[in-house]
This record gives sequence, structure tokens and C-alpha cells, in this order.
Amino acid sequence: MIDFRYHLVSIVAVFLALTVGIVLGTTMLQDPLLNTLQSETSDLREESEELRGEKDVVDRYSAGGDQLAAAFSDDILADRLAGVRVVVLESPGVDEELRNGVVARIEQAGGTVPGRVAFTEKYIDPDQATFVNELTDQLAAGADLPRGGAHERAGAELARAVIDPGTGGEDPAAEDATGFDASAVLAGFTEAGLVAVQGDPAEQGDIGVVLAPGTVFATTGGSPEPQDGTDSPGNDAMLALTRALHDAVGGAVLVGDTGALGAGGILAEARAAEEPFSTVDSAGRTAGDVATVLAVAAATESRAGDYGIGEGVDGFLPDPLPGVRESGADPQDRRSPPHGDGAEDGGDGSGADPAGDDAGVGPADRPVRDVETGKG
Repeated sequence: MIDFRYHLVSIVAVFLALTVGIVLGTTMLQDPLLNTLQSETSDLREESEELRGEKDVVDRYSAGGDQLAAAFSDDILADRLAGVRVVVLESPGVDEELRNGVVARIEQAGGTVPGRVAFTEKYIDPDQATFVNELTDQLAAGADLPRGGAHERAGAELARAVIDPGTGGEDPAAEDATGFDASAVLAGFTEAGLVAVQGDPAEQGDIGVVLAPGTVFATTGGSPEPQDGTDSPGNDAMLALTRALHDAVGGAVLVGDTGALGAGGILAEARAAEEPFSTVDSAGRTAGDVATVLAVAAATESRAGDYGIGEGVDGFLPDPLPGVRESGADPQDRRSPPHGDGAEDGGDGSGADPAGDDAGVGPADRPVRDVETGKG
């Protein structure tokens, strides 16, 4: 029969075993275990310091590149956008500093920004798609809008409202005959809380630049988008707008920073879909803003590409660089890319790189994307 003495002996035996185990562990195993942990910690610390040093070097190079771009930006950008009117359209969540930097460089290149259209969270909210579609129908004034979802149709209507009909190759008189009122369209979207308008962009643009946020769009209620990017109504809405701007004039540019390259980011989705318009992922820093303006200038020549530092880009800058426009030139006169029939003579009008590219690569060797298909 098990009695109290048996329980007492068992308990003492258990505690004795624990005590012996602790003693053995702290004496026989302590030194090897501690040595191993100390060695691994030291290795990790050294690796961390090496990575930190490499990051500091990269940061210094990057800062130096920005200083160099700033120092020569006047020469690089001079008259690249002379006489070109650029309408800036902002996605929800765009950083103010990014927008201001891009606008400043556009103006430095001789371009003007007649107005900006900032889109609200309501515009990209999938629960508001029916409302967006109905409003578009009301404001379309009988226009032949494309078939598709609400934002494809709304994007086409808004592109029509901000792009100069003459720039789009249409007859302005024929456009006026339809009774289309661009200002009324923008006012309608503004009153509905879908956009906010700065300046006077109504039918004032020769080309459109869409600014992308540095984070993934939020869904209804503010929750993040799925990180696999398979369900991004915010992306769908703004990509549809950019496509419509591209279709209107044969060129448009989607601009953001590297934050838009992550899973579910709009730049990542645009590039995966091989959209026909240009993309830039380096805006927000001096060198990136300069590259953005050169991408816009190339787009006015009906050349498209993916520029920046992301995987699979065509380069940090358009290659060859866009041509320099004559001051006062008609912005509707889209110049051909600087490589053409006279590419071999190397003289005036030869199409040689205006920046003096002497890398030994001939213009014929440089791929130019077909703006109709978006493929090289």
C-alpha cells in the first residue's frame, strides 16, 4: 500500500534528480555552450557591422549622385520640356515631397504644370465603383466611352477632361460640337468627393504624369491590400487612368519610389502586366526626379520604358536621351526619337545622343519600346 512515506521519498528523489541535473548542466555543459553562443554572437556582430559599413558606403555614393545630378541638372534638363504642359495626377497617399520634387524638375526643364488632380480614397474604393460609373455616365455628355469597368470608363473621361484635344490629334472644333465641358467634368468629380483639383488643368495638358504612393493601397476600412497583389482595386483604378492618358496622346508616365515595387505595389503590378506607358521607380531623390523628367520628355517622343533601379528596368535613364526642344516650339509637334535616317552621319540632325553618349553603342542597337504594345 502506498503511504505518505512513499510519496515523501518520491518527491525527494525527484528534487534530488533535478538538483543533480542542474549541477551537471552548469558544470559540464556550461563552458561549451557558452563558448558556442559567444562565437555565434561575435560572428553575427561582425556580419552586421560589415553590412552597416556597406550600407553607409552605398548611402554616400547615392548622396554624391544626388549632388552631382543637382549640380548639372540645369544642363541636363535645359529645354527638354520647353513648351510642354504636364498635368500631374496624384494617387491617394502620395508623399508631398515626392510631388514637389517632380513638379520642380518639370518646370526646370521648361515645362509647365497648369494644374493637378489629386484622387481621394473614395475614388479607388471598390464599394464606390457603381457610383463612379453612374457619375461618369452623367458627365460623359454622350461621349463614346470605352467598354469595361467603372474606372476604365472614368479614367477615359478624366483623361479627356485634362488633355488638350489638339494634343490628342483630334479636331478641337469637332470636340466642341459634342458639347463636352471639361471644367464641368472635373467639377462633377470634385463635388462627388472623388478628386481635388489644384490650378486649372481642364484641357490644358499635352501629357499626363500619374504619381504613385510609396505603400500598398488600403482597401475599404483601411486594411492593407493582399500582399500577393492579386486583388488590388486601388491599383486597377489608377492603372486604368494611366492607360487612358497614354491612349489619349501616345504617352504617359507612372512615377513613384521603390516603395511601390513591393508585393502589391502599383509599379510592380504595372511592370508585371507590361503596360504600354512608361514607369519610373526612383522619384523622391534628386537623381530620380531628373530621371523622371527625362522619362516624361521621352514619352512626348512616343517612347516608353521602365526606368529606375528595379529588377528588369530598361535603365536608370532613357537611352538615347530625349531631344532638346526649341523654346516656343509647338508642344503638339512630337519629335521623333533622336535616331533616324541620318544616324550614320554623326552630324547635325544625325540623332546622336544629345548628352554626348560616346559609349560606343550605336543608336540602332538601343531598344525602343513599341508604344502600342508596350513591348520592345
